[in-house]
Amino acid sequence: MLEMDLRLLLPSLVPSSQSVYVLVFYFVYLAVAGEILPGKVIRGVVLSDGSQLRYRCNGLFALSLLVAILGISAKLGVLSPLVVADRGLELLSATFIFCVLVTLVLYITGRTSSDKSSSLKPHVSGNLLHDWWFGIQLNPQFIGIDLKFFFVRAGMMGWLLINLSILAKSFQDGSLSQSMILYQIFCALYILDYFVHEEYMTSTWDIIAERLGFMLVFGDLLWIPFTFSIQAWMVAFAQQSRTNTNCFVFLIGYMVFRGANKQKHIFKKSPKTPIWGKPPVVVGGKLLASGYWGIARHCNYLGDLMLALSFSLPCGISSPVPYFYPIYLLILLIWRERRDEERCAEKYKEIWAEYLRLVPYRILPYVY
Repeated sequence: MLEMDLRLLLPSLVPSSQSVYVLVFYFVYLAVAGEILPGKVIRGVVLSDGSQLRYRCNGLFALSLLVAILGISAKLGVLSPLVVADRGLELLSATFIFCVLVTLVLYITGRTSSDKSSSLKPHVSGNLLHDWWFGIQLNPQFIGIDLKFFFVRAGMMGWLLINLSILAKSFQDGSLSQSMILYQIFCALYILDYFVHEEYMTSTWDIIAERLGFMLVFGDLLWIPFTFSIQAWMVAFAQQSRTNTNCFVFLIGYMVFRGANKQKHIFKKSPKTPIWGKPPVVVGGKLLASGYWGIARHCNYLGDLMLALSFSLPCGISSPVPYFYPIYLLILLIWRERRDEERCAEKYKEIWAEYLRLVPYRILPYVY
């Protein structure tokens, strides 16, 4: 039986010409739309090497236009709305191959780069596998496009497009359920909110601290859209879950996640702006210890985890598979939080020790 299943599965993992065309069209569209569509231009935070990049935050416009184009194409019979749902494994393998190729190019260009004065400056450890996995360059560019910002945008939009294709398939099959509708609403709100507040991304750990290697490329282009949409595939087979509980977890998670990120972004732009109606508490003139950031040092991670859980709850408890995403995210964020704190301890020294005294909890108050 297993051998038979593998015989059926393996051919579907081989990228077809159509899946490659879909992927190429998607990336070309995002590259062109990101450059020509109007949007607010944001100056990023000053990086460790003193450079400061600019970002055109037109993701919501680009996403809306893309959905409109795909909708018109479906009406005209040019492209089926089920193409992603029907060719999901092909697109998965094609994206994986693309991730490997991109990171090999990033590794080679990083090793041979002669730029020593900006955020393109390479950081070579000498360990080939380490440099390929974590990356050599902080903010590599391609024809003027910041690749980290571009890849995160591609992953978030891809997640929504996969969900919409699965929604169309469940509607066509007559299997549309309350759980599916609830899941789709939660994810759509989360993704649209990301693009409404896209400028906040410019001050996150990914942009300002992580170098671009396979870990980030794989996470943005493959892990976000394909793994985060596992619930959409599972929800059609789920038991009906408690709607009130799902909505409560989503709303509280959203409030904490968005509120914490907004406070951090505003603080970096205007350090004296009041938080919750009071002057901000700042340690050493650099570290915010007010609002959500006075409750836990990574309170935004708590909100993100609650949101991840809310995406899984509509699937019920009949299978542990939909809960893979929040469990994975928990492990990832704890690992990231540990690395972040090591970096901050080295950077801020005695200021960091004072901050730990004022804000003793890492993510969950009174627990962790």
